[in-house]
Amino acid sequence: MRASVTAVAESAWEDDVALLGALRDGDAEAFEFLVRHHSPRLLSAARRLLGNEQDAQDALQEAFLAALAALDGFRGEARLSTWLHRILVNACLMRLRGRSRRAEQPIEDLLPRFLEDGHHAVCPSRWQPSAEALVERREIREFVRGCIDQLPESHRTVLLLRDIEDLDTAETARLLGIDEGAVKTRLHRARQALRSLLEPRLRRGFA
Repeated sequence: MRASVTAVAESAWEDDVALLGALRDGDAEAFEFLVRHHSPRLLSAARRLLGNEQDAQDALQEAFLAALAALDGFRGEARLSTWLHRILVNACLMRLRGRSRRAEQPIEDLLPRFLEDGHHAVCPSRWQPSAEALVERREIREFVRGCIDQLPESHRTVLLLRDIEDLDTAETARLLGIDEGAVKTRLHRARQALRSLLEPRLRRGFA
């Protein structure tokens, strides 16, 4: 932090209204505060969505520039942090659309198998500890991320937006340009496929 940014200004800019006013006045120090204050959380989101550090850094920079250009249109219906997150997600989705499509395994190949009587072909393991707890455990985070990355992009993106970035169904549908029913269907299938990918490790245990 530059010495010219006072503690008083820092405290004032914790308030969205005051920070927005300073940004709209062209205060460079306010923009510096915005970037420093929100970058860690936004960069983490970009890494989750893009899976590539350079792409994540580039998307973060694009998001802040887009936010600066759109300040006059921000009406405060949501928190500033929420608005920035939406812009960041948009920047990431644009990068994903611009990537060369990789060969993908059909989602049907990743879903659990069922017998003719409707029972699982392979009885699923009990999730002990819970799936949420597993994701939090540092030693298996890379494994879980690797399984998510195996999902077809159309399903992986929905899973990340809904379950990781915590966007609601309507917002996810709007960002992806699909209807809400398609979001719900893809999310359900993505969750099933992810569980199938995790199943062998679950059976062996994560200890």
